[in-house]
Amino acid sequence: MPALIDLRRRIKSVRNTQQITQAMKTVATAKFKKAQRIVLEARPYWHNHPELMEEIALWAQRESHPLLEVRKEKKILGLVISSDKGLCGAFNANLLEGAREFLKEKSKEAEIRLILIGKKAEFFFKKLPYTLDRTYSDYLTGFSDEDLEDLARHVIRHYVFCHLDAVYVLYNEFKSILAPRVTVMKLLPIETEGAAAEKKETADQGSEFPMPPDWEPEAVQILKSLLPQYVENQIKHFFFESTAAEYAARMMAMDNATQNAEDLIESLTLVLNKIRQATITKELLEIMSAVEALAKK
Repeated sequence: MPALIDLRRRIKSVRNTQQITQAMKTVATAKFKKAQRIVLEARPYWHNHPELMEEIALWAQRESHPLLEVRKEKKILGLVISSDKGLCGAFNANLLEGAREFLKEKSKEAEIRLILIGKKAEFFFKKLPYTLDRTYSDYLTGFSDEDLEDLARHVIRHYVFCHLDAVYVLYNEFKSILAPRVTVMKLLPIETEGAAAEKKETADQGSEFPMPPDWEPEAVQILKSLLPQYVENQIKHFFFESTAAEYAARMMAMDNATQNAEDLIESLTLVLNKIRQATITKELLEIMSAVEALAKK
C-alpha cells in the first residue's frame, strides 16, 4: 500500500500537469479561432479556383502553357504538410502513415522526391529511401507569405523544366473540430476530366454549354499570369487548412488530457482518503486495546 506522502506528491504532480494542459488548451483555442476564420473566409475562393482553372485548361490548348502539359508520371514530387510539435492526438500519425502508403504505391512506377513542411514529417521521412528537395521546420513562427511564394516558384520551375511529371500534396484538411481528414490532392498538372465530364453531361441533356472565350490578350499571356497564381494560392490553401486542423486537434487533445487529469486526481484522492481513514481506524483500535488492557490490571 503506498504511503500517504507519495500519494500527496503524485496528486500535486498531476495537478501541475493539469494546469499546463489547461493553459495549452487555452492557447490552442485562441490560435484555432484565428486560423478557422482565415480558412472559412477564403474557402469559397480556394474551392472554386480549381474548377475555374479546369475550364480554362479545357478551353485552352495543352501546349499553351507548360503547366498544362500532361506527362507520364515517372518523376513525382510529394509535398507533405505536418506539424512541428506533438500533443495533438493522431494528427501526425494518421497523416504520415497515409502518406507512406501513398508514396509506397507510387514508388513502384515512379521516382519520388519530397518537400516536407514540419518537423514531424522531417523526422519520419528521413529514415525512408526518398530524396528530400526541401524541408521546412519551425514554420509556425517563421513561415511567411514570402516563403510560400518561394515554394510555389520552386515547384513551378521544376515542373516547367520537366524535372517533375506530377505534384501531389498530402495534408490534413480541416473538416470539423473532432477529426481532420487526411487528403491527397494532385496540384500539377491541372486535370480537365471534371470539366470535360460536365461538358459532356450538359451536351447529352441538350443544354447549351458556355462558348469558349475570345482571349484578349492571347491565351498564352493570360495563362502565364493565372497558372502561377493558381499554384501559389492552392499551396496557401493546403497550408492554412493543415494549420487550422492542427490547432483543432491540439485543442481537443489538451481538453481530453485536462479531463483525464481531473479523473486521476479524484481517483488518487479517494485512495488517499481510504488509506488515511484506515490508518486512523487502526490507531484508534490500538488505543482502545491499550485502554482495555490497562483496565484489566
